[in-house]
Amino acid sequence: MSRIDDLISVLAPIGVPFVTLGETASTVPGLRGKTKADFSGGNARYVSYKNAFANPAVDQRASDLVNVRVAERQNRLNEGDVIFTVSSETADEVGMSSVVMTEPAEPLYLNSFCFVVRFDDPRIFLPGFSKHLFRSGSVRTQIRRTASGVTRINISKQRFLTVRIPVPPLEVQREIVRILDHFTELEAELEAELEAELEARALQYRHYRQHILQRVTAEPVTLGSLGKWQGGITPSKTNPDYWNGGGIPWLASMDVSDESTDEIRGRVTALALTETSLKIVPAPSVAVVMRSNILRRRLPIGLIKVDTTVNQDMRVLIPHAGVDAEYVYQALRADSEQIRRSCVRTDGSMAAVTSGDFFAWEIPLPSLQEQRRIASDLRTFDALVNDLNVGLPAELAARRRQYEYYRDKLLTFQEAA
Repeated sequence: MSRIDDLISVLAPIGVPFVTLGETASTVPGLRGKTKADFSGGNARYVSYKNAFANPAVDQRASDLVNVRVAERQNRLNEGDVIFTVSSETADEVGMSSVVMTEPAEPLYLNSFCFVVRFDDPRIFLPGFSKHLFRSGSVRTQIRRTASGVTRINISKQRFLTVRIPVPPLEVQREIVRILDHFTELEAELEAELEAELEARALQYRHYRQHILQRVTAEPVTLGSLGKWQGGITPSKTNPDYWNGGGIPWLASMDVSDESTDEIRGRVTALALTETSLKIVPAPSVAVVMRSNILRRRLPIGLIKVDTTVNQDMRVLIPHAGVDAEYVYQALRADSEQIRRSCVRTDGSMAAVTSGDFFAWEIPLPSLQEQRRIASDLRTFDALVNDLNVGLPAELAARRRQYEYYRDKLLTFQEAA
């Protein structure tokens, strides 16, 4: 900070000039006249909305392609261009910026849901400085004020050009970029370390679970014999009386994960139970997704801890006496990939579990006391993994807040009179 203060005291002793975007830049639209077919098997790279939204610096290696004919007059992106997303579902996310950090090695275009701010004199702003500036708190506040809407929040380009930004000397910009880039490098290193640690701990847990369950010497039994496997339905969405103000949990297949089903987002009314075939599944129970294209990648299994209803794309085990739901949940998780490879049919438009093969699958079933002991041991180890899963991202979020604090502090200047 003292280095920057020293530079400012020498290079901008009476303060830093501020300008509106309209005084120093113009807006350039993205691709025009394109149809859906143009984005199939394209011949030129373009920056997608997702690319611009997610990356402070444009990812020029992204594989998004569009067809651009030789005679077309489309705007190409240049080094130093600042891309802004023009609309969003929320005011907080509108007008996110992304900077073209280097001159593109090949023609690079922009999607029609974004626009470019191109400085009249690109030499007055370093691309790296723009990268940090336009995501800073004070500038983001101004950008949000240029947008309006109800279901979709859209930027007014006329109001957008009234956003005021500082123009510090290039030497000051370079020092700010050096400091903030170092922060982001440390953050990226931490994120990589955290992801590696999470993956290692999850792998350790999977091996531990597999080891514990492989040592069970009890006779195997079929999944179909463990209890009642109950399905569900989706009450008609056209009847609001089945949904509005409902307080009865309704589990959708998207809510089922191989971690837990503690958060059930759907709710139905008592009328839905009365007038449809929907039934409550008592807890604890085990949910298995039976029909979904996610089955092409993994088999979602959930332990349900509350009484609930479910949709038609899953089956839920209501265990018989002598069968512990959590033990079955852990055993199915241990076998999930083998079950998916053996029992899932993927030749149709929607992947699905073959019921006959699935219900014939066998797992060892020791005494109820032993089931509960195994489930308890695995629950304890699972809690350690989950604690890490919460704690490490919290550390990353703290590092992110630290960067944002210093970014906003470094980008606050006294305005020249």
